Amino acid sequence: MILRNLMMAASATALMATGASAETLRWARAGDSLTLDPHAQNEGPTSALAHQIMETLVMRDHSGALVPSLATEWAPSEENPNIWVFKLREGVTFHDGAEFDSEDVVFSLNRAMTPDSDYKELLASVKEVRAPDKYTVEIETDGPNPIMPNNLTNMFMMDKGWAEANNAVKVQDYEGGEDTFAAKNANGTGPYKLVSREPDVKTVLAANENYWGQGEFPLQVTEVIYTPIQNAATRVAALLSGEVDFIQDVPVQDLERVAGSDGLDVRTAPQNRVIFFGMNMGDADLANDNVDGKNPLSDVRVRQAMSKAINRDAIKQVVMRGQSAPAGMIAPPFVNGWDEGMDSSSSTDIEGAKALMAEAGYPDGFSIQLDCPNDRYVNDEAICQAAVGMLAQIGITVNLDAKPKAQHFPLINNLETDFYMLGWGVPTYDSEYIFNFLTHTKGEKYGSWNGTRYSNPDLDAKIVALASETNLPERDKQIAEIWQVVQDEQLYIPIHHQVLNWGMKSNVGTVVEPEDSPKIKYFTLN
Repeated sequence: MILRNLMMAASATALMATGASAETLRWARAGDSLTLDPHAQNEGPTSALAHQIMETLVMRDHSGALVPSLATEWAPSEENPNIWVFKLREGVTFHDGAEFDSEDVVFSLNRAMTPDSDYKELLASVKEVRAPDKYTVEIETDGPNPIMPNNLTNMFMMDKGWAEANNAVKVQDYEGGEDTFAAKNANGTGPYKLVSREPDVKTVLAANENYWGQGEFPLQVTEVIYTPIQNAATRVAALLSGEVDFIQDVPVQDLERVAGSDGLDVRTAPQNRVIFFGMNMGDADLANDNVDGKNPLSDVRVRQAMSKAINRDAIKQVVMRGQSAPAGMIAPPFVNGWDEGMDSSSSTDIEGAKALMAEAGYPDGFSIQLDCPNDRYVNDEAICQAAVGMLAQIGITVNLDAKPKAQHFPLINNLETDFYMLGWGVPTYDSEYIFNFLTHTKGEKYGSWNGTRYSNPDLDAKIVALASETNLPERDKQIAEIWQVVQDEQLYIPIHHQVLNWGMKSNVGTVVEPEDSPKIKYFTLN
């Protein structure tokens, strides 16, 4: 860790030596993009970097509103309600000069539906994607899908010809440790072109002089130098010294220090993200506990006891310095289906938790390993450390194993963890997204982030049915019914809703985006 911190400090110092011009934005955050393959990892920092280079048919602006991008208009077909019709922007080219058209969209969406794609759940209802002409795309779904455009805001478009020429047709198997051309190279239509990339060290982007959005967006930043700096003190030092212009994750302990510095601002907003713990409730026995022959997490009383042992208010006040909102469900308030009563339902009750443990047959508790990232969420490892002490109060001895997200996330995807931290944002602003990824049985089209091993065929059927329910009041009723099962079964232990704190030089003009995904074409430098 000491060596890594020295490397990050040296990397940050080197930024000053580049002699960056006034149009350069030097951007840092705790963790790097996991891959440049646009369909391999549905993960926040990965998508945030991709949005600078590649584009989607529709996107969300910094207010969260759905706006045109590579599609200029979209609507259900008048002849067939199962079909969404997208009209594409004409005259758009990829960074290598190739023309963008409907063939690229068909290729990209079909690619995103393959088994190694981390976006396949968003397209699970799609039967066929076709191109009736050069600038029209039809997406046919299995029944009318009222929120299909919402599902496309992070669905990046690739150049079919480029992918075929560079053996990049197949999505990178990230969890399997595969390395591919598309993981290290990119050819998008976006406002910035990839100049160089050193994973976990530095990525440099340059303005796309042929970008279709000239005149529509500020585009004042002409060069982006993106540097992951895992160590919080080093990251803040880089901002305070002027070595970087913008950091996405100001540590809560440094908020006043940064805000009080001349020429620097802290800009804050609630984030569209919940932090929670997942538990392996499905396996007959656990690999990382001291209970032989059975799984204590399979008993809902144990899961409820663990939730009652977590003091969310203490985490908010002590660990997060007030910069969080305690959560009782794994949906942010931004999301259709969020329920205020459910979200305020989690409470600390140590005696009640002990009684539940005794009822379940574990009066003396048990031991288990908690897997936690240390470079992804705000104070992620510190939250896990606090949980260790809280769970000890009910007899559960927790062995904490914290590691970088690049090693942590595959544990969840590959079902190699029994107890883990995860954070979840909802770019569709709809509960179906949460259910498809986190609640549905893990399989070929759904449940890729469901590390709980929970499987409920009846609930699966209800989740799938949401995609084609066009009666919105009925759909909302079904969403509420699914949430009730999630809550009653204590599928997850919600911790809190994150608060975003972006730190930047005062001359950097932007608003804090609830997705924590800055789109630099909107930035100004005054």
